[in-house]
Amino acid sequence: MELISLSDGDNSFRVRVLGRRSPGVLHLHDQLDAELMVTSSFVGGRLALALLPSDLEKWSRALDLLAAGQDICWRDDDHSPEIKIQSYDEEHEAVTVRVEDLGSSCVSVFLPMSLDEVWIDEQRKLLGQVLQEWPSEVLESSPGAYEWRR
Repeated sequence: MELISLSDGDNSFRVRVLGRRSPGVLHLHDQLDAELMVTSSFVGGRLALALLPSDLEKWSRALDLLAAGQDICWRDDDHSPEIKIQSYDEEHEAVTVRVEDLGSSCVSVFLPMSLDEVWIDEQRKLLGQVLQEWPSEVLESSPGAYEWRR
C-alpha cells in the first residue's frame, strides 16, 4: 500500500508500506517494513525502510507544513534516508523532492515534479489508508516498557 505517491509522468517518488515488521512481537509489532522508490528517465532506485508510528505522525505534520507553503525534511536521522520536499522551487517552477541516503549508500537524488493542486490532499488520503490498515496496537508505557493497547 502506498504511503507517499508523487509523480508527474516523468519523475516519481514513492514510499510503499509492505506490512508489519514483526507481527505479534510486542516491542516490534508497530514497526512497518516499507520501501522507498525513485524513478526518472535518468535514474531509478529502491531502498528498504522501517517506519515507526512516530514517522507516520511526523509525515502528517509535514503535510500540514507543505499545505501552508513551507518546505519539509522528513526522516532526518542518522539511520534513514533524508527526504526533503520543497513546496515550490522557483528555479524549476515545481514541487521538488530530494532524497539523500548519506548514512548508507551516499547517494542523493533530486526530482522536480509538476504536481496537481490537490497533491497534498492525495497524500493525506494515502496516510489515512495506511493508518487504517496498520493501526498502532502497542503502547510504550515508559521507556522500554510496552503493552498492548486495549
